[in-house]
Amino acid sequence: MPDTSIPEIVIGRLPIYLRTLSRMAAAGKVYTSSHELGQHLGISSAQIRKDLSHFGEFGKQGTGYNISFLTAQLKRILKVDSVQDVALIGVGDLGRAIAHYQGFLDRGFRVTALFDNDPEKIGTKIGGLVIQDYERMETDIRQQEIRIAMLAVPFTEAQNATDILVKAGIQAILSYAPISIKVPAHVHVEYIDPVLHLQKMTFFLE
Repeated sequence: MPDTSIPEIVIGRLPIYLRTLSRMAAAGKVYTSSHELGQHLGISSAQIRKDLSHFGEFGKQGTGYNISFLTAQLKRILKVDSVQDVALIGVGDLGRAIAHYQGFLDRGFRVTALFDNDPEKIGTKIGGLVIQDYERMETDIRQQEIRIAMLAVPFTEAQNATDILVKAGIQAILSYAPISIKVPAHVHVEYIDPVLHLQKMTFFLE
């Protein structure tokens, strides 16, 4: 069971730290400090040290953090030290873009199953994967032991698809559907709605 005592906002910053560390490593750096990380991210060094202290002591006074070691520890904490299989539900314009995206695998995720309810799409292929009918969703996800799903369906289909995913044993859903979905307490949902972010930004326009 995940440690629910750790604030969700802290968990949300860990992937940002991981991304920055990966870029530092790619640039040839071996060590970094909370101060340097903070400069890259616009976060105080004290906040970074406090966030990391929830999970252990990863740095040494005077030398800072070994980037390779801290990267490995964050991947372990986030459970992306091995590749997680993902089911993609909905293969319209957005779903196709997600299915074609090449940036998941090197960050711990792999789309391994595609589902849609459009008869014209079912049976066609994207990147070597055959789009399956909703009717196969529960069975296929259970057989493949997939625990993560991405939902890229119209809002009118979102709850129905979610209910099937829950029955299939999905524990985490990334939803692009512009609606709040209802799930049991053990299923974690994250939402991505670009329109909401655009509407937030327009508040700051002069």
